[in-house]
Amino acid sequence: MTTFSELGISKSYIKALKELNIVNPTEIQEAVIPTLLESKTDLIGLAQTGTGKTAAFGLPILNLIDSNKSEVQGLIIAPTRELVQQIKKQLFKFTKYIDEKIFVEGVYGGEKMDRQIKNLTRTTHIVVATPGRLLDLVERGAVDITNVKTLILDEADEMLSMGFKEDLSKILKYNTSKRNTWLFSATMPEEIKRIIKTYMSADAVRIEVNKNALVNENISHHFINTNIKDKLNMIIRLLDKRQEERGVIFCRTKAGTKTLAKQLQEEGFAVGALEGDMQQKERDKVMRAFKNESLQVLVSTDVSARGIDVNNLAFVLHHQLPEHLDYYTHRSGRTARAGKTGQSIALIIPGEMQKVIDTQKALGITFREITM
Repeated sequence: MTTFSELGISKSYIKALKELNIVNPTEIQEAVIPTLLESKTDLIGLAQTGTGKTAAFGLPILNLIDSNKSEVQGLIIAPTRELVQQIKKQLFKFTKYIDEKIFVEGVYGGEKMDRQIKNLTRTTHIVVATPGRLLDLVERGAVDITNVKTLILDEADEMLSMGFKEDLSKILKYNTSKRNTWLFSATMPEEIKRIIKTYMSADAVRIEVNKNALVNENISHHFINTNIKDKLNMIIRLLDKRQEERGVIFCRTKAGTKTLAKQLQEEGFAVGALEGDMQQKERDKVMRAFKNESLQVLVSTDVSARGIDVNNLAFVLHHQLPEHLDYYTHRSGRTARAGKTGQSIALIIPGEMQKVIDTQKALGITFREITM
């Protein structure tokens, strides 16, 4: 078993990691950390969410900061405000016992711009940001990224599928000469390959963790044969059996999400909805209630669930299988995080069995039938 000190991490960081229950490096941490500590290089990491990426890039970027200089030296770009907040919080916790002060600021949409501008006037070494808000702040002159030595793109494929392509290209065009770029992505669509070709060095280090497992191997995959009018009943029976467990139910549309959440609330379940028309304040409220376990289940659309990182989710339920395989990976990846196991359960109506077969083949997984 490799240890963090063998990877080159100093004692004061290891002490903080221990407090966060991070004791043994994950596969991606083991592969990435020594490379990034030893050499200034561009890096492409293929890894699912929930594999410990934040520490894999977070510890090396903290290590590169010169705290005597008050300029922004590191930039981490992520798709959602939840992920930005989470990365910022993790970096802050990692630095608990180190001697120097490294200042990290998070910027994202859905919060007042002037507050963020004011925060950025203080010493800031690392900015964690969503693409749109970062670009706004750069164009207003509120943040200077010309001295950035390290730029990290986290969940790059999610950023593209959420429509941030233009913003990312603009950000990547700044200060290209002086920096290293580290890109992390669960999948490698053409667009990502184009970003790599355009903005990254040809000899970038490539690291792929458990490449055969497109889907985390701690997830078991199931389907239940049902029909449209029986779906609600089926979900009620499933939730009845799992009163101690938390999970996310995925719907394809905003309207479907609202309706199902309402129906389940009427049945007395502690359920909240996450969908695209919600105000950020509402969304935060639901997420808080889910995190502190006053809500047991979230009903969500694919896009709204981006960036949900809650440990101990026992199951993910697909009201309907998603159109895209990537979405199946993203959905099921919400469970079985941090080494735990989880179940992914799809409701299948007549005529949909072919989809199950296609999904199995494409992702190299096996679905087992559950009979109720």
